[in-house]
This record gives sequence, C-alpha cells and structure tokens, in this order.
Amino acid sequence: MKRFFPLFALLLVLSLAACAPAAVEAPAAPDVVEEAAPAVEEVVIEEAPAEEAPEAEPIVLKDGLDRTITLEGPAQAIISLAPSNTELLYGVGAGEQVIAREDFSNFPEAALELPSIGNTQEQNLEIIVSLEPDLVLAADINAPEQIAAIEELGITIFKISNPTDLDGLYENMRIVATLTGHEEETEDWIETAKARVTAVEETIAQAETTPTVFYELDATDPTSPWTSGSGTFIDTLITMAGGQNIAGGMEAAWAKYSQEELIIQDPQIILLGDAMWGFTPQMVAERPGWEELTAVVNAQVLPFNDDLVSRPGPRLIDGLWIVEKHFDPGNIEAWD
Repeated sequence: MKRFFPLFALLLVLSLAACAPAAVEAPAAPDVVEEAAPAVEEVVIEEAPAEEAPEAEPIVLKDGLDRTITLEGPAQAIISLAPSNTELLYGVGAGEQVIAREDFSNFPEAALELPSIGNTQEQNLEIIVSLEPDLVLAADINAPEQIAAIEELGITIFKISNPTDLDGLYENMRIVATLTGHEEETEDWIETAKARVTAVEETIAQAETTPTVFYELDATDPTSPWTSGSGTFIDTLITMAGGQNIAGGMEAAWAKYSQEELIIQDPQIILLGDAMWGFTPQMVAERPGWEELTAVVNAQVLPFNDDLVSRPGPRLIDGLWIVEKHFDPGNIEAWD
C-alpha cells in the first residue's frame, strides 16, 4: 500500500518558515590599526680578547766556564753528563724534564729508567743529537774538549762548577732551578737544608769529645789506602759532624796514606767509603798491622755510602746527617 505525505503537514511547514523572524546581521567590527612594534636595537656583546700567556723571559746566566748562556725559557729536554748534575736536577724538581743521563747516574731510581749517552769521559754524540735536547748539563768531571764538541753541534751546554762548601751547593741548586723553572720549590728545599745543618751544629756544640776519623776511599793496596785531605766535602762534613779527619793536614785533596802513619794516628773511627766496592769491616780487621787500631778493636769500622759525600749534590745534607749519626748515635733523634 502506497503512503502519501499528508498535504496539511506540508502546508504547516511552509507556514512556519514564512513566520520566522529575519536574521539580524552582526555589526562589523571596527577596523584595528596595528601599530608597528618599536624597533629593538640589536646589542652586540663583544667577547673580551683572550689573555695571552706571557712569553717566557730569556734566561741569561754565566756558567762554570765563564760563558754567558742564554735560554729562551726553562729547559724542557735536558741531558745530564754527571751523577751530581742528575741529582741536582731531580733535587730541584726537574726530574720529568731530564731525557737522558750518563752511565753512573744511579740516583734517584727514576734516573735508571733514562737512556744513557755514555760515561762521564766519553759520550755518544750521535745519540745526543738524536734526542734533540734543549740543554746539556756538564760538570767539572767532563773535559773541556767534550763540552766544546757538544757546543759545536749547535746544542746549548751549561757547565756547573763543583762547590767548595754548602753555600756553594745552595748556589748551584739555585742555578739549576733557574735553568729549569723551579725556583720556588728550590728555595723551600734550601730553607729546610739550612735548618738541618743548624740542628747538627747545635748538637755538636754540646759534644764533649772529638773523635779522630780515617776516611777510606780505596784500599786496593791496604799498605797505602787512598783517602781525602783538606778542601774536600769529605773533610768538611767530618769536621761539621764533630770529628777530626786525620788526613786533613794533607796538601792534596786526594792522596795515598801510608799504613805507618795510619798506625801512628790510630783513628777512633774508620769510614769505609769503598764499601760499595766490596770492602767490609771484617776485611779491614784481617789486614796485617790493622788489627790493633782503636777503630778495629772497638768495632768502629763503619760502611759508608761514598756517593753521599763525593757527589756535590743535594744529598750532601744527608751525608752530614749520617756522619753525625755514626759519631754520636744518641743525638740523632734530636734533629731527625
């Protein structure tokens, strides 16, 4: 059955539509004039120029040959031609700047790890050149010809003269410190060293006796052993430590001492500087004619590290300490 939309419904819809009010048009929004934002001035922040590290001032010093030596700045690649110089370099704090040594530089232990360029009397110039050092440090033990040969290669070489007293040692420390840029810590070391020396002097001032001492350098021939006379650090340190070097009256710094004179002087203490070469107190006691010496009878034949007094370096202060300890063990705690 077909369905027809009712006529009256259609008429009703049309009638309602005709009676609806007309739509009111919303008023137009007023025109808005946009003002341009004020221009912002661009601020350019300029970075301050980086401060350049001040250029190192040239180092100008006279060496032991009275030559004026100039370095552009503290040396950073140094070769040492003598054990004393090696100890000076490490003593001022420049160990990391040392790139090579000679054969006998055995202290500190770190030095043993460095390559060797030969010995104190003969160096391998090819190795020296290949290492490109900016400073070679020579000593009195090196011949002038050796120094000249290295200088001719265009390498800066500076000679350190052996000191004759502790003030000379301090001055050498300052020279090496200046060459390597370690002045401040070296002055601290010198201050401490002087305090140790003063403590020894104060201890010795209270001593009631002065032991007589024989320093044995080499007794390969026990009838005339080598010893140290005046003008040496061995003689100086024995005296400073409160002893009397029986060979101190010799004119020569190093000389043989007759067994006859040794028996006459009859030292109370014998320091074996040749202990590092195998000489022992027992061997001394077995030498014909030595068995009646006071030092032998009283067991005062004492092994001693000769490097402490024969190398003019910072360990001279340790040498003084140990010599005094041998002379008067009871006082050592007062200034250790």
